[in-house]
Amino acid sequence: MIEHWEKLIREESVGFVASFTRGALYVASQFYSLVMTIRNHLYDQGWLAVHRVEVPIISVGNLTVGGTGKSPAVMLLAKWFRDRNIRVAILSRGYRAGSDGINDEAREMEQRLPDVPHLQNPDRCAAALVAQDELSMQVLLMDDGFQHRRLYRNIEIVLLDATQPFGLGYLLPRGMLRESVRSLRRANVVILTRSDMVSRQQIAETRLTVQRFAPKATWVEATHQATRLTNASGASLGVETLAGKKVLAFSGIGNPKAFLETLRKCGAEVTDSIVFPDHHAYTSSDVQRVLSSVGTTAEMIVCTGKDLAKLEVDMLGIVPLWAVQIELLCTFGLDALDDQLRRIADQVFVENA
Repeated sequence: MIEHWEKLIREESVGFVASFTRGALYVASQFYSLVMTIRNHLYDQGWLAVHRVEVPIISVGNLTVGGTGKSPAVMLLAKWFRDRNIRVAILSRGYRAGSDGINDEAREMEQRLPDVPHLQNPDRCAAALVAQDELSMQVLLMDDGFQHRRLYRNIEIVLLDATQPFGLGYLLPRGMLRESVRSLRRANVVILTRSDMVSRQQIAETRLTVQRFAPKATWVEATHQATRLTNASGASLGVETLAGKKVLAFSGIGNPKAFLETLRKCGAEVTDSIVFPDHHAYTSSDVQRVLSSVGTTAEMIVCTGKDLAKLEVDMLGIVPLWAVQIELLCTFGLDALDDQLRRIADQVFVENA
């Protein structure tokens, strides 16, 4: 269904039925736009309450559906504060959490940031109070927080994927925008992720659009850097291990094309790839589907950290399973971003002096 929808909105599907469906999706997007406009207006005018807590909150979100790199960005920020001995926790709504109340992103972050609590609760105001009162956290990071306006934030960070920054120009369900580009006026920081995958001209055009709506926002450019391979047992290999290897790839993430491009940049020869829906809950039949695609040539099976956190095995059949660990690397605007974060850190130090 997701693949069919994406082909429709990208106008890769042709014919009368496809055109009619796009028209229907456009009409639906106008109703969605009206709802979002009214909702944002109610918050802007103070008619819907915004709740505050005593500790600073940094929101990390995006304009579009799909993967823009929120998890690597949240982990980058969490490490920044932990390196300065500031107690930081992550708040998220726990989208598609399992029976244990934890989703794939939380599992991956727990493995990579064991000293950073991750509170998953659809009521993030309640989670913020728990982090403040019961865990004595000093800074809170709200994952996927741009559209969650009930909770006050000190810094609003918005991520844009350089390969598709404005969601094809349409709101859901006709396009990929979760709200209007005008909403960027709320942003304090805009981070353009995957900036190495487009030309400088495209970056300049995106920045110009952002400046129309958020002229005072800090502009940051970043890339997704593959840092190492890890398995479920905690073993680690350098990403150079992928060079020349025949690899079967699979993923259940928001931007599978970017994942495959990362593997190819590392020199892997991708023999086949399988795409599952974002936040997919793997079953034994899914594992069999992967195994049936291995063939006789694949030397490794490679997935993302989110996928490995759910499977928790070192081998699929007789083929080793590895996950590529991705980190956000700021290539432009890092000093300006540091300035924003230092203001939060200074606030924490003053309050605890």
